[in-house]
Amino acid sequence: MKRTLLAAALTLSFAQAAQAAGEAKNIIFFLGDGMGPSTITASRIYKYGEAGSLTMDTLERTARIKTYSNDAQTTDSAPSMAAYMTGVKMNNEVISMSPETVATSPGRDANGNLGVNNCAASNGASAVTILELAKAKGKAVGTITTTELTHATPATAWSHICNRNAQYHIAAQLVPGGTGFNSALGDGVDVLMGGGRNHFTPYSATNTTGRADGRNLLTELAAKGYTVAASKAEMTAATGKKFIGLYSTKSHLEYELDRTATPPLGEGASQPSLAEMTVKAMDLLSSNTNGYFLVVEGGRIDHALHGTNAKRALSDTIAFDDAIKAALDKAKLTDPTLANTLIVVTADHDHTLAFNGYGKKGNPILDINRGYRDNQPSKDADGNTYTTLVFGNGPNRPNTRASLDSATVLADNYLQETGVRLASETHGGGDVKLFASGAGAKPFKGTLDNTKVFSLLKSAFGL
Repeated sequence: MKRTLLAAALTLSFAQAAQAAGEAKNIIFFLGDGMGPSTITASRIYKYGEAGSLTMDTLERTARIKTYSNDAQTTDSAPSMAAYMTGVKMNNEVISMSPETVATSPGRDANGNLGVNNCAASNGASAVTILELAKAKGKAVGTITTTELTHATPATAWSHICNRNAQYHIAAQLVPGGTGFNSALGDGVDVLMGGGRNHFTPYSATNTTGRADGRNLLTELAAKGYTVAASKAEMTAATGKKFIGLYSTKSHLEYELDRTATPPLGEGASQPSLAEMTVKAMDLLSSNTNGYFLVVEGGRIDHALHGTNAKRALSDTIAFDDAIKAALDKAKLTDPTLANTLIVVTADHDHTLAFNGYGKKGNPILDINRGYRDNQPSKDADGNTYTTLVFGNGPNRPNTRASLDSATVLADNYLQETGVRLASETHGGGDVKLFASGAGAKPFKGTLDNTKVFSLLKSAFGL
């Protein structure tokens, strides 16, 4: 009896030690592209009110993340996401390469597309990604996004190239055994979802942004055992261990506001939500008994912010948060305390979205500002009304301001006013937030450089 109790105690002790070391079987890394603190707060108010909570707000650990790149105070998405994936600071526009790599733009192919890779072999070296390390450990890996699959943020997990715009060459790195394949991926990334099918399929009269080399990478992937899907229905029906779903022919997936419109815009009617993609990816990846690493990107938050369209940015942030909730609910069905699962949520960089005035509690966040004392429209120094949300820079800066009304500013296509006039709103250089729960979450605290997150993910996997 004593031996049995001692053995049980030792087993529990070893299990507790492993947990203390933060080893996780599964890691889901959520990245809200451009989702700075002001976007999070505005989205919370938009959906749940000032006293409410997003799902990400309820995670156990929080941290502030520094986001500067190797050569810029304000980063672009390529080096900032790559810092999470590799632990290496690199130059703006560079994807998962060494710090000295020079961002060299691709050239135009015969069809006028950016199909010529100008990255010299001597221009830097590949930086190992956490996805590649997980794959080498026998885990399943996946990347899903609402942008083109070959866009800068998702590509950093499995691609190495000197410039983010060389998307045709980024796509080729996914095909096991094919020309340009990233051999560090072993038998390939197991689950892939996003948009931008044109980067995988040949140029034609109906696919004028297709590949100039004539390759159909989707046919090649199917020959390697991948199920290839183009719609939500095809995704739902998919089984097996290898899957690629590209739900937009030429570009990104629709904004959530447009995907759920009546009728939906563009290809939105056949596109799954980010939450649906997340749950499906977890289903497919969980067939690997060694566990998995999954990247989930809410990428169009960034695009709406660049366009100074706060309504679409907030709607996509809510859809991103819904995906976090779906993942937590799914994981807890088999791992109720997240003893074997780590959930990390963060952003790659900030934007210039800012709050104005002293708005009354409960005033719609997208509306004109109304004062907390009398609930009357707030006025600028010239006597004109203004919105609570504005941007530091962007195209919509009037030379002379006029009063704004609720019907105008609450419309789907309203673009917030900006301070400095630029053709497009830029990223912001401020710190972003990180949230974490589950196995290995405790070290995610304080103010961290984005490269430190990589080492914490490695530690959580016991690498």
